[in-house]
Amino acid sequence: MKVLIIGKGGREHTLAWKIKQSPLVTEIFIAPGNGGTCELGTNIDINDHEVTLLVNFAKQQGIDFTIVGPESSLMAGVVDAFRSEGLNIFGPTKDAARIEGSKKYAKEIMQKYKIPTAQYQAFTDAEAAKNYIVSKKPPYVIKADNLAAGKGVIIAENIEEAYRAIDDILIKKIFNSHELIIEEFLDGIEFSFMCLVNGSYSVPLAVAQDFKRLQNDNRGPNTGGMGAISPSLQISQAQLDDAYQNIILPTIQGLVAESNPFTGVLYAGLIATKQGIKVIEFNARFGDPETEVVLPRLNSDLLAVLIDFNLGKKVALNWNQNYCLGVVLAAKGYPQNPKTGSQLQIETPKIGHVFHAGTLKNSNNELVINGGRVCVMVSLGNTPELARSNAYQCLKNIISKDLHYRTDIRF
Repeated sequence: MKVLIIGKGGREHTLAWKIKQSPLVTEIFIAPGNGGTCELGTNIDINDHEVTLLVNFAKQQGIDFTIVGPESSLMAGVVDAFRSEGLNIFGPTKDAARIEGSKKYAKEIMQKYKIPTAQYQAFTDAEAAKNYIVSKKPPYVIKADNLAAGKGVIIAENIEEAYRAIDDILIKKIFNSHELIIEEFLDGIEFSFMCLVNGSYSVPLAVAQDFKRLQNDNRGPNTGGMGAISPSLQISQAQLDDAYQNIILPTIQGLVAESNPFTGVLYAGLIATKQGIKVIEFNARFGDPETEVVLPRLNSDLLAVLIDFNLGKKVALNWNQNYCLGVVLAAKGYPQNPKTGSQLQIETPKIGHVFHAGTLKNSNNELVINGGRVCVMVSLGNTPELARSNAYQCLKNIISKDLHYRTDIRF
């Protein structure tokens, strides 16, 4: 079976690594891939948003099954285009993916179907947004309405920071957004809950937590994620059951009622507050870096599961009991202005995995930095302490003067 994976990040490297283990697969293609995916399959020089080229490639190569990684590809309508050509693809349509593509739309869905989330207001006018801020107490949560690669959420600690964020989004348009939402700040324990979804049928994946802030002790700007763990020791099974019953199921049933049934991975970014579990955000695909710590805990054949699930068949997932921890290594200057182009040396660790993200092989077949989040060092352990010590011990296998990472990723 020929499989195409769309994307170029750590999530896609992890997907390729897991799919490679399936006895069903004969060839793996990754478009465009990175400096690590080329060791597992064939990188294709097509960007994830070049829908027509992706469709043509899949038809010419006789691709049997396609898995979509990034949100940009989903919002470009790649699933709609593949389905129109009778090609098998795993992911939501463009309309269903709006639950990630528009923060305002997601809020409207949650409000309509009584899904617990933070109170909010949407604004297109900067002055109106600033006037609203004056009546609220800090901290202020300000979000660009559209996709922003995980960096469009700003938590402003005072009114000056809030004004600056509003100007950045609505006047400077640093995220190319014409609208923003301002939410109440929610205090509690954040966690990531991903589920396979096909219409009204869903199957939960293992719970994870990611670490969004750039620096130790959760300081600095929000990023796409600087590390992740699975499972979470702070979230009980009862809380997960509650989230599934009162958030996941009403959401997917609401999308069916809206004539936008969701097929793919629904990612719920949740927070356990004193008032109960609430939604911070929805994503329409495998999380990153959560995928890097969830899939190593999966014993099941992922490809077989996704093929059956896409056909509407019931599936069961088998998980190992290990703990998994991942540390993201980022380029200097990330997230604002990451320094790229310098050489990178990565030796394969004996007790972990290195999942590449912002890397590529240059014309001399040398590995170089090609993005903000460069790679993720992931290790398993039968205790949380062992998983953590293994991951940090393996960091010595990665050599570059232009990388930094958090030293406080832990369970």
